[in-house]
Amino acid sequence: MANELKSAEVGGREAGYLFEFKPDGVFLTVYPATDGVLFELSDMRQILKEYGVMDYNMVDLARVVRAAEGQPFRLASTFEATVTSTKNDGSNAGEPVPVEAEARQVMAFQIEVSKDRMTATMKIDRQPGQVPPHKEDIMKALEERRIVFGIDEGAIERGLEHGSQIVIAQGKPPEAGKDAVIVPKFDASSRGKFAEDQYGKVDYKNMNLFLIARKGDVIAERVPHTMGVEGTNIFGDAIKAKPGKPKPVPAGKNTEIKDENFVVATIDGQIVEANNKYSIDPRIEIKGDVGVGTGNIDFIGAVDISGNVQQGFAVKATGNITIGGAVNGARVEGYNVFIKGGIIGIDGKGLVVAEEDVQAAFVENATVEAGGVIMIADVALHSDLRAGLRIEVEGKRGLVTGGYLAAGEEICAKTIGNQALVASRLVVGVNPSLQKKYQEACKEYSASKKKLQQLTQALNTLGKIDVSQLPPQRAEQIAQLTRSQFPLAGQVERSERLIHELEEQLAQMRNGRIRVSDKIYPGQKLIVNSVVKHLQTEEQHCTFQLEEDEVRVGPY
Repeated sequence: MANELKSAEVGGREAGYLFEFKPDGVFLTVYPATDGVLFELSDMRQILKEYGVMDYNMVDLARVVRAAEGQPFRLASTFEATVTSTKNDGSNAGEPVPVEAEARQVMAFQIEVSKDRMTATMKIDRQPGQVPPHKEDIMKALEERRIVFGIDEGAIERGLEHGSQIVIAQGKPPEAGKDAVIVPKFDASSRGKFAEDQYGKVDYKNMNLFLIARKGDVIAERVPHTMGVEGTNIFGDAIKAKPGKPKPVPAGKNTEIKDENFVVATIDGQIVEANNKYSIDPRIEIKGDVGVGTGNIDFIGAVDISGNVQQGFAVKATGNITIGGAVNGARVEGYNVFIKGGIIGIDGKGLVVAEEDVQAAFVENATVEAGGVIMIADVALHSDLRAGLRIEVEGKRGLVTGGYLAAGEEICAKTIGNQALVASRLVVGVNPSLQKKYQEACKEYSASKKKLQQLTQALNTLGKIDVSQLPPQRAEQIAQLTRSQFPLAGQVERSERLIHELEEQLAQMRNGRIRVSDKIYPGQKLIVNSVVKHLQTEEQHCTFQLEEDEVRVGPY
């Protein structure tokens, strides 16, 4: 048609309303009223009916009329092509008003919501000759579905432009909480591996069989579980997060919990993991020999060994050491050392040291040192025995032949020497450990004092130089040299004080004695409180002690 219009209008400002029938939809503008209401809601509905507008929302129509904001509002997407006589003023003149014969229809669309209420998808039925809906249509549809969260307006615009199916609203999924985690604070991977020194040289006798902890060490840490983060679906509803699983703090025997999450050792010992707990065991047990299968043992606690300590290996512990077999050319150091078998020196090697007491069945060609008592059940042959208090060789044969024996108070034996007149040297009245400390202190004092004198002389010479004229590096070296004299002087003073203390303790030593319950053979060298006696005759059931600055023999 030549007279077809691109659009039609009904009403106007004078009528209080304006309907605009356009290719892209039906729009209604209601103007603010100054002289009261000029029309009825039924009038609006009648006009829409005449134009064949069927798909509109009555609630929206009533709201627009009531609001009277003077702004166009899109009521519908389509209308019929030809209507009967309705003029711009709203009166019926009985004459048809021509409009566009075939108004372009709007593409149908729908909003689909996923079952989990987390996604809204816009689907558009694109047909030739139809126009896509407006963004406002989509937003209105979302509002009608009460979708309020995670709306992606950019996606809506892209979908309207060229898409047929696109996600236009996406909820935020909840973040699950993390489970509690137990983090060990020790390197379990080092267990059973040979130790290396700083140069990468492997020590094949040190296998690190035990994981050691000291009192106060942190053994493990619990990283607590988290509650997670709530999510939100597209309707704005909160979605609870799944919390992580908690775990108890794995504190076992001889440990304590600090700051709610840390397992701390309360004693020295080895770390033991059992029943999902960490404990500290103050002792270790070696079932069998200490040798190539175990390597050396170095433990801060007690050690029980059912077998022998083989040649060339070492056992060191801060607690008691119990050995079911013998010590063969090995080194053993502990608080107390109890050996059911003997101590045998091989190729000049064989040492047992105890902070307190040593007990063994026999000792041969070995060295034994104890801060307290050395007790040998059977024989002591050609060995070096040093005890802070007593040496006792009184079980079974109770025989001492050859070697060096020194005790702070007393040496007791059944028999000393033999018919071949093998000589032994027996010293009592001087604590060997104190004597050793005294000798070491004197050595350290002498070295420190000599070094301090050399340093003082060097500083006296440097004192004549104008330091301000020296390069900064050289001046700093002189300053460091000056500062180093103070700790060295302190070391000299401490060594001197220790020497005096040890001298007093040595001077207070009680008179020692040597007791023989059966027989002592000639050729023995006896030293009682620094007084020497070379025994020329055989004696029985006797005691040797100092009387009037002379070593004399008396009854047992």
